[in-house]
Amino acid sequence: MRTIHVDSITEAVEKLCMDSNYYLNDDIINGLEKGLEKEESDNGKEILSKIIENAQIAREKAVAICQDTGMAVVFMDIGQDVHITGGNLTDAINEGVRRGYEKGYLRKSVVNDPIERINTKDNTPAVIHYNIVDGDKIKITVAPKGFGSENMSALKMLTPSQGIEGVKNFIIETVEKAGPNPCPPVVVGVGIGGTMEKAAFLAKKALLRPIDKRNDIPYLKELEEEMLERINRLGIGPSGLGGRITALGVNIEVFPTHIAGLPVAVNINCHATRHAEIII
Repeated sequence: MRTIHVDSITEAVEKLCMDSNYYLNDDIINGLEKGLEKEESDNGKEILSKIIENAQIAREKAVAICQDTGMAVVFMDIGQDVHITGGNLTDAINEGVRRGYEKGYLRKSVVNDPIERINTKDNTPAVIHYNIVDGDKIKITVAPKGFGSENMSALKMLTPSQGIEGVKNFIIETVEKAGPNPCPPVVVGVGIGGTMEKAAFLAKKALLRPIDKRNDIPYLKELEEEMLERINRLGIGPSGLGGRITALGVNIEVFPTHIAGLPVAVNINCHATRHAEIII
């Protein structure tokens, strides 16, 4: 049994909140650069160039990539041989978010109630997903989620008879309906199976996978490639001003489901698909 004090978790989350908002992941940078090579629209080329330049400035100056620094989504993979001491784990995570957003000069975008809408002024609480795994370590991933893209996400309870074509149509319809709103080029996370909330979780988790790493399941690999190609034929283009590069990647995850159901969730991320992780 390994003991980890909550202070270590708070410190890690604090740093991850800042790092994820300052430093765009290498796979996204590479995807933008490849997109720039493929883009045919003059407007599209200029926009992609500016996005890449913006990411470089953010990295060099340690400032936020985007003014919407998101609601903090935290994934906790906790080894079953870990004993956490010194306080409440959820409180420790939220304290890390509070410190990170304050210290990092990151915009506080969370309201205390969806109806009353009074800003909490420290970007807490975070949305936290706990997962118990083997081992004596904790993997923490912080993925700030801006709502220009979150608002364009969707979930649909398909019937099994609608099958794979129904899934494909729903993915394309969701991206097409989103249009310029999620700040394309986007990354599309798709969750298929489980229950309503499991499909949504899978779609969110799919966005953590690098866009240059395809699903290991052959038919899903083919589906990811087909969906990316079809999305990039929609003509939405960078910032919705037309062009070839509407999406940088499509990541799909699946889970067993009920004989009577086919839940599908599409979680869209803007070009600033941000996340940072650490193992302690």
